Amino acid sequence: MKKIALIALTTLALTACEKTDFEKAYRDPSKISVSTVEKQFTGFLNANKWYVLPDYWNYFVVLRPTINRYNQAVGWVNADNQYIPGGGLISDRWNNFYSTIAQYREMEKIYNGLSAEDQALRRIYKITSTVYLYDHVQKNVDLHGDMPFATAGLLSTKGGDYNNSYATYDAADAIYTKILDELKGFADELNTISINAGILTGFKTQDFVNKGDINQWKRYCNSLRLRILTRVSDASAFSARAKTEIADILANPTKYPIVSANSENIQITVHDISTDIHAKNFRSGLEDWNGNVAGKVMIDHMNKNADPRLRVMFEPGTNAAGKYAGLDPLLTASAQEALVAGGTLSIYNRSTLSRNQFFPGVIINAAEISFLAAEYYLKANNAAAAKAAYEKGIAQSVEYYYNFRKVSNDNTVAAPAAATADEIQKYIASDDVSWDKASNKLAAIATQKWIHYSVVQPYESWSEIRRLDLPKFNFLEDKANAQTQPPVRWFYPSSEQIYNTTNYSAVKAKDNLTTKLFWDVK
Repeated sequence: MKKIALIALTTLALTACEKTDFEKAYRDPSKISVSTVEKQFTGFLNANKWYVLPDYWNYFVVLRPTINRYNQAVGWVNADNQYIPGGGLISDRWNNFYSTIAQYREMEKIYNGLSAEDQALRRIYKITSTVYLYDHVQKNVDLHGDMPFATAGLLSTKGGDYNNSYATYDAADAIYTKILDELKGFADELNTISINAGILTGFKTQDFVNKGDINQWKRYCNSLRLRILTRVSDASAFSARAKTEIADILANPTKYPIVSANSENIQITVHDISTDIHAKNFRSGLEDWNGNVAGKVMIDHMNKNADPRLRVMFEPGTNAAGKYAGLDPLLTASAQEALVAGGTLSIYNRSTLSRNQFFPGVIINAAEISFLAAEYYLKANNAAAAKAAYEKGIAQSVEYYYNFRKVSNDNTVAAPAAATADEIQKYIASDDVSWDKASNKLAAIATQKWIHYSVVQPYESWSEIRRLDLPKFNFLEDKANAQTQPPVRWFYPSSEQIYNTTNYSAVKAKDNLTTKLFWDVK
């Protein structure tokens, strides 16, 4: 039972790598003596790649009954207990987090065992792996709040001492502070780092995120800083820091480059679907059990304002005569079921998204960075810069979705006509989109960010909706359960209560669906 506990709690990565080609080339934890920093780096990236690349388990099991609905990125049939995330899906994502961090600890252990000279040679692996880790640590903090972090994944480091390897919980705001401190240091260090030519050649081979492009890692680091700083910008303990550091990032693009064009997007690109980097399972993940049905609020907004993304993001129902329609979340289940069966509802465009086996693993992209910048400028009373960033973000989002269609190997749905510059400008000037006409400009930014995130970046979307309390959504009250509306956080998995009892007791009082995270102050 102890072994089961630690699989659930601290070291899934020691056994949880999938049975793929990566096993042949990368870290076998039972053979630590033959591993290297280089191989372990890729093993670490591989540990959570199916939560980056669109895959069946994440989309069907985890997202379909939870966040995609809480975001109203999709339409669904109402049911009892629909606002309570299931224990199984929570456990799976939690276990993957442990798997990922344990793989990182193994790389860290190998790195720390090197001579000072060898550590200096391989410093780029330590920096970039930590940037990637912190991206995903933040996502998990945003789901649960306080998390095991500093002492998580250390079973191997502690020589297999089970009793001394149960992870304590770090406060969510403390984790954010550590992440921001270290990312700032990395941002400066990446500007001065000197990399041995041979090491760089190997890094380009091992790095399947940015292919060893140091400029891309700089953009990743600074864009992640911008995302995290924005997330905490309304929390009193972080507001001054966020204002100062965001200003510094945006004012110094040479020193602190960020993702500013779609050509610079941070993503896991699919080059060859016969390899282990692919999106083959996106189809079943999004489409099964009507998980790709469009929601009414999004479709109504896009219809009303002639959004040029509509035809590339969605497709009309088979019996809709070419018209786009979304499912109303306030209807009764029986009325919703009839609509789903009737073929008049739109679904997410299968050739652009779910059947596109070349769909990338999206990490950070230009449009979201523009929308984050727009929010900063708005709060800084720089109206001109805010408007420019907002409109730039919309144009980048349009390009972004049409780019997905360009790389697709599926033609279930005919490729739509390209969006024209005139069409984009008319959309930007439409009544519900126009910056100048918006009475609530923050709501305008939030709405565009929400449409852009859609089902592609659901975790980020849920965090931003909770942080801003925008866009405003209405949900059918679940009168069969005490949780009548969507939650503001997830439970901890039951394994924590059973096996990590002492450490769990420190956070037990927060383990409910209604305790807001520290940055959720609205």
